[in-house]
Amino acid sequence: MNAPRLRVCSFESRKQDAMQALIKRNQGIPTLVHSMDEIPLEDNAQVKAFCERLFRGEIDVIVFLTGVGATALLQAAEAYYPREKVLDTLRKTIVTVRGPKPTVVLRNWEVPIHYSAPEPNTWHEIISIWDEKEFSVTGKHIVVQEYGKPVQEFYDELRNRGAQVMPVTVYRWALPEDTSGLRNAVHATIRGDFDILMFTSAQQVSHVLQIAEEEQVRDKWLIAAARAMIASVGPACSEALNQEGLPIDYESSPPKMGPLVKGALESAPEILARKK
Repeated sequence: MNAPRLRVCSFESRKQDAMQALIKRNQGIPTLVHSMDEIPLEDNAQVKAFCERLFRGEIDVIVFLTGVGATALLQAAEAYYPREKVLDTLRKTIVTVRGPKPTVVLRNWEVPIHYSAPEPNTWHEIISIWDEKEFSVTGKHIVVQEYGKPVQEFYDELRNRGAQVMPVTVYRWALPEDTSGLRNAVHATIRGDFDILMFTSAQQVSHVLQIAEEEQVRDKWLIAAARAMIASVGPACSEALNQEGLPIDYESSPPKMGPLVKGALESAPEILARKK
């Protein structure tokens, strides 16, 4: 007799079709919940100030954290300056990337990459690769391309090492205009409708809890979520879950959607049996 198919709630927003296909391919029953929108920042004074400092040679290092953010940064800069002027100046600057997505973008721009953080591609690996290569940030002016929210611990570490930090925000995460899907998912979790809760970013955790708070069921949701299997795409996401006291039953390595879905669904029967 075949085991029952597992019910998976994913809060992935940008790649919902791909996530749904992955869950089905791995014999899960998917529920996709739109949990956040990327909102571009119009008339971005931060980007203009970044460009002016870049052209004056006042920036030593640029850290690109995401491919989407790198693309958005160049698009925002083009509102003020010619694209090739920005790219030519970037090519003369020390560039560090957090993972494969910004790497692809920078290579398409023909901008050299000096340091690339290994998996799991968090800010900790950026620090580690600099240390490994004996690159000191002391006295350096470092620009960090943000990805929706500040990475305060990273900035604190850079400042502790004697660097000057300039975050540049080109977009922010916002709740979707229609939050009915999130609200339904919160109550469905409390009813026990899901076997697996799957998170692919830290911001998803924040938005789910924000809605649970608005619905006045935050504590109930946390208790119910802990009864299900909680699957995290990687360390940054796991850190957000841990801060809320939620157990990480499965963390993907490498931190990508494919391994996350495959590994979580393979591990789920044993993990859920232990939780009963």
